[in-house]
Amino acid sequence: MFKNIGIFVKKKISQDFEDSTLDTMLDTLSKNDISLFIENSFDYKHPNVNLLNHEDFIRKVDLIVVFGGDGTLLNAARKYLDYEIPVLGVNMGNVGFLTDIKVNDFDKVIKDILKGNFKIEERNLVSAQFKGNHLYGLNEVVIHSGSYAQLMRYKLNVNGKDVYEQRSDGIIIATPTGSTAYALSAGGPIIHPSLDVWTILPMLPQSISSRPFVISSEENVEMELFDGPNKNAKICADGQDDIDVPYGVKISISKMEKTLKLVHPKDNDFFEACREKLGWSLSISKK
Repeated sequence: MFKNIGIFVKKKISQDFEDSTLDTMLDTLSKNDISLFIENSFDYKHPNVNLLNHEDFIRKVDLIVVFGGDGTLLNAARKYLDYEIPVLGVNMGNVGFLTDIKVNDFDKVIKDILKGNFKIEERNLVSAQFKGNHLYGLNEVVIHSGSYAQLMRYKLNVNGKDVYEQRSDGIIIATPTGSTAYALSAGGPIIHPSLDVWTILPMLPQSISSRPFVISSEENVEMELFDGPNKNAKICADGQDDIDVPYGVKISISKMEKTLKLVHPKDNDFFEACREKLGWSLSISKK
């Protein structure tokens, strides 16, 4: 049972509609037998939400409610991953695969969750390490040439065995969570979030026979970068800032030990989310 609720909001709440909607939801939330907290680094203020510094916040809260879109939840995940605090997402964005609670359903759903009617889903993250650098993503790690429509040459290795050497704009290593994000736009498959796998997806490969493939996330993946159009290749995770990677470097890809704990309503349905968010044309009749 959650009693101390942390609030995480997107950086800019610029529209009056969003501001008033958030105020209303927090008014509703504060009527329950709980305490609300927000870090004092946020500009947003609410009379029923207590301000704490970062250290006190992470010690106090037992649930973080994220108000925003999937991007906002990704930011919250990166900030609080080390503290293993469960996260609940309220969708004030566009797509919302991670922030699955609709604004119109917030009152009913939050009451159910506070009564204990929820499930916690652990989502794996993908980690990349090279030359003392370490970055990780909930959605994906992307290694690319750094130049639009220009190829880089690299070799892919899984568990010490060569898979291929090829030229492409880059490569995406996506988690099941990321299969409905950037990897989907690049032509990758949709992977159910309960599966413990990765999709490895070349970006615009020179070889027409090169296709995405799926492997267990327990495998050890290594990429060796040979050459490209610039002095360095680039690597990024979850759309964060690119980091330079010198050619001749090997990048080790592995699964993070820590997981993101996502809180969902008990009736959460991944396939319903696919129908709604991706516009699948299947019509389901209610019996």
